[in-house]
Amino acid sequence: MGNTLAKIAPNSSLSKDLYPPSSTFEPERDIPDLSGKVALVTGGNTGIGFHTVKHLLLKNATVYLAARSRERGEEAIARLEADTGRKAIFLQLDLADLASVRRAATSFLEQESQLDILFNNGGVMLTPVAQLTAQNHDLQFGTNVTGHYFLTELLLPAFTCSYERTKVPARVINTSSSGHKEACPGTGIDFVSLTGSPARDAWLKKLGSSAAGWRLYGESKLGNIIISNHFARTHRDVLISCALHPGSVRTDLQNMGAYTQLWAGTTATPEQINGQYLIPWARIGKADPSASSHRLEEDTIAWLKEQIKGF
Repeated sequence: MGNTLAKIAPNSSLSKDLYPPSSTFEPERDIPDLSGKVALVTGGNTGIGFHTVKHLLLKNATVYLAARSRERGEEAIARLEADTGRKAIFLQLDLADLASVRRAATSFLEQESQLDILFNNGGVMLTPVAQLTAQNHDLQFGTNVTGHYFLTELLLPAFTCSYERTKVPARVINTSSSGHKEACPGTGIDFVSLTGSPARDAWLKKLGSSAAGWRLYGESKLGNIIISNHFARTHRDVLISCALHPGSVRTDLQNMGAYTQLWAGTTATPEQINGQYLIPWARIGKADPSASSHRLEEDTIAWLKEQIKGF
């Protein structure tokens, strides 16, 4: 991405995504003291997730850093402790395995009764299209959407406890992307693409690996918005939920990439962001119209509920 940026005209439509307006939100200045708050960040060992954990620790939150690799998670925790003087808590989580999601939620609930902020931040992008999850789901959709949907469902008791104790809604922040616009034209999500089968193989062959990779990524990022809207609508008595595009930022610059989700998780009012799609930096945006389809939401949630049965 680095070499590409210099070739984009500053006034082009793409440049507005790559170079959003300067943020008026400053985490160090604007995030309130979070003493007594409990947060969980999936994919917290690297990139945007790492910087999200860092800012939460600096504001005295209790932070669970969820990652697939214990070694990488503990390395990140050591770096964060050196930077902040505070220690995050490791939570082993493989979003591509629903059994692991169950174990992670169980482990969390054994340690904490309440959860104030969940950052559904972890995910994968443009993995080889033949790769599937432990439950035979497309790896991108299974990791980015199914795993996070199941985790959020399992943690509902902790959100409810948070609301009962504080009388303030808990927050679920779902990291999507402007890439959700790469989803299937017209239908949004082609459900045959989500589960390993001969029909899926034919779907992949018809599109070709490159086009299919982007289509699958787009479906997963659209799915992030759909589940966010679902939780915002169905559980608004105890939580607020929003989805966001963090910005087109390179890995080394992802401190800024964390700004929008930090704003949503700590500073924005519930009325500002519940059921919204946010864009850099810390602004309300507008998702593709397919994300607002009630029929697509119903079909997606029904599909997800079927996939998590038995786990």
